[in-house]
Amino acid sequence: MLNIDNIKIAVIGLGYVGLPLAVEFGKNHSVIGFDINAERISALNTGIDHTLEVGEEELAEATHLRYSSDINELKDCNFFIVTVPTPIDDYKQPDLTPLIKASEAIGSLLKKDDIVVYESTVYPGATEEVCIPVLEKVSGLSFNQDFYAGYSPERINPGDKEHRVTNILKVTAGSTPEVADLVDEVYNLVITAGTHKAASIKVAEAAKVIENTQRDVNIALINELAVIFNKMGIDTQAVLEAAGTKWNFLPFRPGLVGGHCIGVDPYYLTHKAQAIGYNPEIILAGRRLNDSMGEYVVTQLVKTMIKKRIQVEGAKVLVLGLSFKENCPDVRNTKVIDIVHELEEYNIDVDVYDPWVDKAEAEREYNITPISKPTVNNYDGIILAVAHNEFVDLGIEQIRAFGKNEHVLYDLKYVFTKEDTDIRL
Repeated sequence: MLNIDNIKIAVIGLGYVGLPLAVEFGKNHSVIGFDINAERISALNTGIDHTLEVGEEELAEATHLRYSSDINELKDCNFFIVTVPTPIDDYKQPDLTPLIKASEAIGSLLKKDDIVVYESTVYPGATEEVCIPVLEKVSGLSFNQDFYAGYSPERINPGDKEHRVTNILKVTAGSTPEVADLVDEVYNLVITAGTHKAASIKVAEAAKVIENTQRDVNIALINELAVIFNKMGIDTQAVLEAAGTKWNFLPFRPGLVGGHCIGVDPYYLTHKAQAIGYNPEIILAGRRLNDSMGEYVVTQLVKTMIKKRIQVEGAKVLVLGLSFKENCPDVRNTKVIDIVHELEEYNIDVDVYDPWVDKAEAEREYNITPISKPTVNNYDGIILAVAHNEFVDLGIEQIRAFGKNEHVLYDLKYVFTKEDTDIRL
């Protein structure tokens, strides 16, 4: 049986979740960070993290961390942490392909007493129902006899420099009581905020998936209220500020719900619920409402343009921001793209400007090319979709300057006052 003194850690997947964790372990412990993307490994070896989650100085502090895209270099490791993405497919069903492929790769190296810990968000039961059988099949070893498993859901918040991996309390779990203790002990080497040892792997999986499901449903409620208030001519922000004076009012705000977590994770839970014969009504209703907000935003913009007698077909609209949240280059599952596509349905010419986003990635993921810089007096409509600091710093006058003499400014993020904008969500 492994103990805290003889573990050799490998982190599989060096994205927004895996790299910060590998770096923290690598400051004081021997770690190999693995990723199938050789270009990613090459960049990290030169001290560059394109996700901007870890700075050059912090990368340099991880003196015990080395990177590799060769799975065979992990053969001496005995504590594998899996941090690969768990997306959904075009039909909003869980896509476990990255998780299965990572399990196959680890299975080819698995030895007696090794431990495999999953951090990827899944539905309750996925680790033991999907991943463990793959490990057993490829390795020829028996679960909880020859090797063991754990689960410790990631809680990374991309772009958040205050809530980092070390100061966010970590949920841990193991396939046996002894393994649960060891997994918890390993994470406590780097998690200064402490850990919460869950009763089982399934409990830990469920805890993770409902964190984002809860947020999704709450935001859907506020989005629906915003639609209602807009129809009544009531400013939603003013309503929320008034309601927020009550001590137990939850401070959710309306908006686009994208990204790799809130807009994806609920589908993992609903998939499992339907598989066991239950149709989750509230969760799916929230998802439908949040997924419809891009269309709603464009409808509001078009109606306002018509009221101002601005020709819609052939109009030129500037969308400020493409990433799924502010001050972050992450474009995964961004709902800004829904706005872009909906505008194009009206034969509107769309320019997207986002100083945070890599143009090549935007082209690869969404087949759009963000502009280098907007020009003044050029747009019939402007949508402030993401509240990057750069846009806030521009101020209302400079943003308005991008528009023609007669234009519509839609502030999705409440960056400016009601009086300074034409529409707010």
